[in-house]
Amino acid sequence: MTDQAVDTSGPAKAPAAEEPSGAAPPRFFGRERELKALREDIERAGLDTLAGRKAPRARVLLIAGRPGSGRSALAEELAGALTGTDAVGAAAAAAGALPWAVPGTGAGDYPDGVLRVGLTDPGGERIPTERTAGELLGLLGTPVPPGAGQDELSEMVREALAARRVVLVLDDAVDAEQVDPLLPENPDCLVVATATGPLTGIPDVRPCTLGGLEKGAAVRLLARTVGQVRVTVDPRTAERLAEECGGQPAALALVGGLLAARPMASVADIAGQLNKLPDPAEQQPVGARPLSRAFRLVHDSLPQAAARILRLLALAPAGLADAHTASALAGCSVSAARSTLDDFVKLGLLRTDGAVHPLYAVPGCLVPLLRALLEDRDRPAEVQLARARMLERTVRRLQSCRAVTEPEGSTARRKLAGLPRSLRFPSAEEAGAWLRVRQPALLASARLAVADGELDTLARRLVAALVRALAAHRGTEEAAPELYGLHGLVLDVALRRELPREQAAALLNLADLDARTGRTREALTRYRAALDAGKAAKDLYATGRAMESVGGAYEELGDYHRAADWYGRALAQRLTQGERADEARLYGRLGAVHTYAGRYGEALRNWRAAASGHRRLGDLPAQARALSESARVQEYAGRPHDSLRTCREAVELARRAGDVRLQAALQLRLADTLDRLGDPTAARLHRSTAERLLGEEAPACEIRSASTES
Repeated sequence: MTDQAVDTSGPAKAPAAEEPSGAAPPRFFGRERELKALREDIERAGLDTLAGRKAPRARVLLIAGRPGSGRSALAEELAGALTGTDAVGAAAAAAGALPWAVPGTGAGDYPDGVLRVGLTDPGGERIPTERTAGELLGLLGTPVPPGAGQDELSEMVREALAARRVVLVLDDAVDAEQVDPLLPENPDCLVVATATGPLTGIPDVRPCTLGGLEKGAAVRLLARTVGQVRVTVDPRTAERLAEECGGQPAALALVGGLLAARPMASVADIAGQLNKLPDPAEQQPVGARPLSRAFRLVHDSLPQAAARILRLLALAPAGLADAHTASALAGCSVSAARSTLDDFVKLGLLRTDGAVHPLYAVPGCLVPLLRALLEDRDRPAEVQLARARMLERTVRRLQSCRAVTEPEGSTARRKLAGLPRSLRFPSAEEAGAWLRVRQPALLASARLAVADGELDTLARRLVAALVRALAAHRGTEEAAPELYGLHGLVLDVALRRELPREQAAALLNLADLDARTGRTREALTRYRAALDAGKAAKDLYATGRAMESVGGAYEELGDYHRAADWYGRALAQRLTQGERADEARLYGRLGAVHTYAGRYGEALRNWRAAASGHRRLGDLPAQARALSESARVQEYAGRPHDSLRTCREAVELARRAGDVRLQAALQLRLADTLDRLGDPTAARLHRSTAERLLGEEAPACEIRSASTES
């Protein structure tokens, strides 16, 4: 959660001083005293240095202040100054709500640049450390293992930062437990954290506490927004207005935006309106009241329809919205929603990245105020309907995003043509770009929909559409970390709604990802749970798949006896259903584990059954591979002549199938067998045949069984 991106304090210019003609207004100014104190804190000898020890990890600076005090802007300005980069510009480009990285210039104390992540969602919910660590790894270009826990990901972050010299901005920390796991064990890095109060538990940290701006600086900030002339004609009232705002940059930005939107209104008019507002509820802290009053003034000045859209933006996932989100929430056209959002940006109510299809961010300090107003002014049924419209629009956009990747003339493309033009994407490239930019908000939308519990049908459709879109545009391997979380959400809904079929599917997907990342025992537990869920749902596919996967997990663990037992159970089910392709595959898997266990008689029977099954299916290459594995088993069993005969059968099948690579590999298998039988001349002939088939630059590879030998 990032506060207002404009901040100032310290000595101000005289009210009549104008910015140089043609100069771009600064995004940040003032706070000279605080910046100086923070720089001095960097140079200050730490406790370890005073004790004669080398610092074990990065120095931590803390900027403490209320939301809206400009603490995030100050952290970003400091980081940019230390690295010689435009960190504040990066924050603006990211709409202030997304993780971002600014590459370093290669010079200075921190040549590797700036990394920034938020530790709190808009509205104050703390972000789990594993998600924050995953975001940091993404910024560093390090692949994130799907399903990895906090400890593993935190260690990966420390390893990735061990050889870098960066400034790490950890924005809006709730407590020290959020910050400590992310601290680099590298004294050449610097961590700048922002929080409301002290981070007790992190040693050697002195907070730089932010209050309101000085009077002159607050007036200058106001003049920067509304123009110097309107402040100059009534400087005393401008000072009084700044005092009414408590010197808070966020409050000043709001009243300044309102003045800018009303060129005929004087500073005295707005100051009088702000003064007449009743005080907020007594339970609200005194320091938070100026921002609350400024926000109410701006909100109450809006037309009724615009004010309703603003309140509904409290439902925007992760505080991020685009024109479609606002359109769905309010039930208005996309163009009207975009125009209203642009007006909110001018009023200081939103920030935007300025892209062709802009993304709008609600400042984190305003989200609690929006939620309170939404609860007070709007009926729960209307709010739920707005949330349902937003989810339905998101589902349709995701379906369009996936469909555009399908071939022309496919069923998905025909359905896509029936959607309104505003929901369609002109190309797969543009759809992929939209998915990449909107991914944080889409993932947040899925999490919120599942947590809500009232719209589970829409939540399931949303998760399914997001899974398909990510797989279509990024592939299942690249998108595995996100898919892992999404399958977990499906499992949550399935458990809550007692949907055993969905439970089984989610558990199988999660277990597959566990197995792929080496967590075989965790995968085994989930496969067994999927089997129970499949039995409860009487889902033969799920139970068969689960039994085969349990066998695969035991095979990976080297327990070939149990693996053969579970493969046998899966095969028995397939035999009753007449699924020949699955039967042949399972015979092969049984043959492989029996081979590894040294039970060559059982292995040979199963490989020959697999070859017979592939023959009935007309799959010549698969039949050739099964016969090749039979030849391997015969060789292991000390029957080289039988092995030679079987291998020749496999070569003939590969030749008939036109599989040159398989044929060459089998020729090499024949050559090895002939060498063992004492016929080197024939062996050389088969090797030369393999070389002729593939050519000198494409050597044949030894074929292996379907399962990898431990």
